Amino acid sequence: MDSIFAPGLFAGQVAIVTGGGTGIGLRTAEELASLGARVAIGSRKLENVERGLESLGRLTDGCLGHLLDVREPDSCEAFVRAVVERFGKIDVLVNNAGGQFPSPAESLSARGFEAVIKNNLNGLFYMTLATAKRAMIPAGRGRIVNVIADVARGFPGMAHTGAARAGVENLTKSLAVEWARYGIRVNACAPGTIVSSGTAQYGDAPLEMARRETPVKRLGAVDDVSRVIVFLASDRNDYVTGSTYYVDGGSSLWGNKFPIDDPA
Repeated sequence: MDSIFAPGLFAGQVAIVTGGGTGIGLRTAEELASLGARVAIGSRKLENVERGLESLGRLTDGCLGHLLDVREPDSCEAFVRAVVERFGKIDVLVNNAGGQFPSPAESLSARGFEAVIKNNLNGLFYMTLATAKRAMIPAGRGRIVNVIADVARGFPGMAHTGAARAGVENLTKSLAVEWARYGIRVNACAPGTIVSSGTAQYGDAPLEMARRETPVKRLGAVDDVSRVIVFLASDRNDYVTGSTYYVDGGSSLWGNKFPIDDPA
């Protein structure tokens, strides 16, 4: 597998990738494995776990798949415990699991809003806390990368996930400060519109509008995101913490992806 990183960069390390069976998560897991890491992936769907393990098995024999529902603290604890029992430690956590659906705010139900917050904000915290307390804090080192979204100018059309992802961005800053004394670096990666299994649900028209409204005039690929995640997860990154890296072709700076109608 081609990579911009040095061979063996993650040799001897153990990495967790949540949502690691598809899209950005799978591509990140594959690159970590190709660079020497033993990789554990978690997903709520068994078929995604199996698909991810099949792909990772071509790169390494040191991989683990586990059913994971990040919305449930006990599920996060069980996954972390299984990884530590299998590999003895955890060096890297990539919090990639999440989900949302397009909806104007006035059409959101309380249940729909709460479901996305629970998945994208609460679940990420449960997974992070379990990993830090059981593995990283005792070891005195670790790298955590939180995959969020382009929320620099809000997230009109998906206010529920915008609120959750903005919460994660602030949590990233807080944990970077609190856990610096443990040798843990915490950063976030904010993808723009990426062609992957996650964006397939939106259809061609919204993706084409996003492409036109992106300064570099193309949509992102999963490789564009995985490279940034892998850098932030590596030991080569020891002085960047509490930061968010936007991987969006400049769309956080320019463009109109949510047209505003004139008042009725």
